[in-house]
Amino acid sequence: MLIKVKLGDTQKFVKITELSLEAFLSAAFLKFGVPSVLENVKVLDESGTEVDGDVFEDVIKDPSVGVLTITNGAGLESSSQASPVQSDRSLSSSSISTDSQDTLIIEESSSSKRMRLDEEAKKLVESVLVQKPGGDRIINEYNQTKSLGDDTRRKMVNILAADMTEKNGTSPPRHMKEKYARGIVGLFPYLSDPYAKNGYEHYYDGESGTGYLAWRIKTIQRGLAKDRRASFGEQGLSAEGMSGGGPTVRRESEFTPETVLSEEECKEAIAFMSHSADEEAVKKKMKLTFDYRRKMVLDPVQSGDILTVFPRFKDIKGLLLEKWTTAFKKKVIQQCKKLPTTGDVEELLLAAESPTDDSDERLNFVWDSDLASIVLLLHLIPPSAQGRKRPGKVSASQAERHLVVFKKSGTNINEHLRVITASAQPYLLAVGPQKNSVHQYFVILDQHAIPCKSTSSLGAFDELFKAHYVFGTSYNTMLHNMYTFIQTTVYNIDVGKVKESPRVAEVRARLLS
Repeated sequence: MLIKVKLGDTQKFVKITELSLEAFLSAAFLKFGVPSVLENVKVLDESGTEVDGDVFEDVIKDPSVGVLTITNGAGLESSSQASPVQSDRSLSSSSISTDSQDTLIIEESSSSKRMRLDEEAKKLVESVLVQKPGGDRIINEYNQTKSLGDDTRRKMVNILAADMTEKNGTSPPRHMKEKYARGIVGLFPYLSDPYAKNGYEHYYDGESGTGYLAWRIKTIQRGLAKDRRASFGEQGLSAEGMSGGGPTVRRESEFTPETVLSEEECKEAIAFMSHSADEEAVKKKMKLTFDYRRKMVLDPVQSGDILTVFPRFKDIKGLLLEKWTTAFKKKVIQQCKKLPTTGDVEELLLAAESPTDDSDERLNFVWDSDLASIVLLLHLIPPSAQGRKRPGKVSASQAERHLVVFKKSGTNINEHLRVITASAQPYLLAVGPQKNSVHQYFVILDQHAIPCKSTSSLGAFDELFKAHYVFGTSYNTMLHNMYTFIQTTVYNIDVGKVKESPRVAEVRARLLS
C-alpha cells in the first residue's frame, strides 16, 4: 500500500504491507533519513486531526486518505543526503528493502504475517457465527465448557461451510478453507489439535484435502450434482488410506544385535528355541534372530508361518510392556457422558467408574473398570463407515467383538480356535468366571492363542496393540480409528506420518486440552 507522506516541506511515497502506526513511522523515518525518535511524534491527516494507533489501519484504508503529515512540534528536518540504512531504529518484526529512490517497502515478517492471518481468520469465523442463526449458542457452549459437543461441532461446520460456499462458490480455493479452519481454532483454542502442525488439520488439511469442512463442502457439492458420487463424508479413513506409518510399514530396526547371524546360524537358533526350557537363553536367541523374523513378518508369503517357525512366542512372555496411562481414563469417561445415552454406554460407564471391589451384581456382566474405559474409547471414536463395502455401517458394540471376546473358565481354548475363522487381525480372548473377573488373557492371531504375560486388562490390551507391530499385521478396519488414536496419542508412534480421521484429532484435542 502506497502512502503519501509529508515531513517538513518534503513529500514522498512510502509503501507498507504491515498495517500498524509504528511500522509506518519506522518506514517514513528511514525514507526521509531522520533519526527515528518517537517521543512527541504525531501523524496528522489533511484536516489536521491526529491519527493514533487505534484508528491508523482504518484511516489508511480509506481511499480519500490524502497526505499524512508527520510532526513532533520541534521541527523535524529531512536530509536528502542521509541514507535510510543509517537510522538507529531496529525493526525486529520486519525486513526492509527499496525498489526505487522514491519508494521504501517494509516486508512483513513471517511471525507477524502469521499473527495477522490468525487474527483475520478469527474475526471472520466470529463474525459469521455472530450473524448466523444458532451461532451464538455455539459460542456460548464453548465459553461454558471449553469444548463443543458433536452436534454443536456439526452445526458450526455446517454454518461455516455454507458461508464459505456462498461467498466463494461451491469449490472454494484451498486458502479460503484453510482460513476458516484457522479461524475455528483461533476463536476456540481448546479445539486445536496439539499433535498437528497447525492445530486445525482436522477441520481442513490442505495436503490431503480432508477434514470436517472439506467433507461438508463435498456434501454440498453432492447435493448440487446428484449424478456425481463424492468419495468423502463425515467418516474416518479406511485402513487402505493409511500411509507413512503404522504396524505394517517397513522401518529400520531400533534394536541392533551385537552379532549378525547368517541364515544357517538363524536356523540353528530357531531349532534351539523350539526345545530349550531356559527362558533367558530363548530371549537372547530371539533378539539375535530379530532381523530374520522381521523379514518374515514383512513377507506376505512367510508372515503366516511366524508362529510355526517361532512357537515360543506362544509361551515366552514379557515381549510387550504396559504403557496405557490412567490419565486418559478419567477424561474418556467425562467425554463419553456427553454421548447419546444407550444401554451399552451406560453399562460401560457404570463399570469404568466402579471400584474393583464393588458388590453390584450388574458389574458381573461387564468388563472391569480399566477394560471398560478402553471399550468406551471405541464408542468415543467409533468405527469408520465402510460405504457400500460389507458390513457397511458398524456400531461400536459390534466392533467390540473384534477387540475382545469373553469365555467362561473351563472353555477348551483349542476348541475355540477350531471354530473361529482365521484372521490376520489379532484380538483378545478373556477367560474367567465372569467378565469383570478375568483370570487369563490370550492374543488370538491366525488361530493361535498367545498367552499374555500380564493378568491385568490394561497389560493385556498393551500386548494386543503391540502384537500388530511384532507380527506386522494391519489394524482391523472396524477398529482402525481407535487404534490410530492409541498409536499416535498414547504411544507417539509415527506422529505426523500416519493419516488420521478428523474424529481422532478432535478427540485428542478434547482429551489433551
